[in-house]
Amino acid sequence: MLESLHVTVLCENSVGGPFGLVGEHGWAVFVESPEQCWLFDTGQGLGLTSNAQCLGVDLRRLDGIALSHGHYDHTSGLPAVLALRRKTAVCAHPDVFLHRYWHKGGECREIGLRFAKESLEGLGAEFSLAAAFRELGPGLYLTGEIPRRTAFEPTDPTMTLKGETGTWIQDPLRDDQALVADTAEGLVVVLGCAHAGLINTLQHIRDRLPGRPFHTVVGGTHLGFAAPAQLDATLAELGRFGVGRLGASHCTGLVNGARLQTHLGDRYFFASVGTSITVGG
Repeated sequence: MLESLHVTVLCENSVGGPFGLVGEHGWAVFVESPEQCWLFDTGQGLGLTSNAQCLGVDLRRLDGIALSHGHYDHTSGLPAVLALRRKTAVCAHPDVFLHRYWHKGGECREIGLRFAKESLEGLGAEFSLAAAFRELGPGLYLTGEIPRRTAFEPTDPTMTLKGETGTWIQDPLRDDQALVADTAEGLVVVLGCAHAGLINTLQHIRDRLPGRPFHTVVGGTHLGFAAPAQLDATLAELGRFGVGRLGASHCTGLVNGARLQTHLGDRYFFASVGTSITVGG
């Protein structure tokens, strides 16, 4: 269990302060305790290193990088970080390198990780790929693959893969995972995009770390793309987990983010670039 934890948002769609920071459609978070420091996701790489410098975060001190899933807006900053460090542990799910696409209204875009595994290894990445819940360091965990249990959190139909016959198939996004810090004050959960569903994610964490309260949940909730019925069901279920604070960002969307704030009141905050969270210590 960690006595203290400090979390800093380095990449997000918006900027929360006039400090020379830049926003981008992406997500990256620096997570530090007295024992270790990790980078969770790397954004698109457009503002990662400059934002880190502005915020006084030294990415050369990393114990490793953890990836929430294999989309470009969470992984494209990898080369920039590797250039600072060379040999670096990178923990992810085995599906992180799948070739992924977005389809909507006749439009198609490639949205997967933009670099080959061999290329990143040449830059110093030392990949550790696993689908199971695992401990990254003392009190710090990666959820691994999250079971889909709820009936109201469907996989986003715009996310696709090419099947063996060349036809488009649904991307199950099995690699979606979250980072969890077990602190003396409770669990701090850092989401990527929560493609597996916010409620599914929290239930999986509760199963693996039973009896621990949820102090803070921060990150993308993917509720920006949710139908009203899904958001209603999510809000109804959220109360079961007793989340102390929810910091939504990235793929939450402004409209549904406003609904979350109305529902949660002072327990809600928006986690833009520059947001800093300290627990304990």
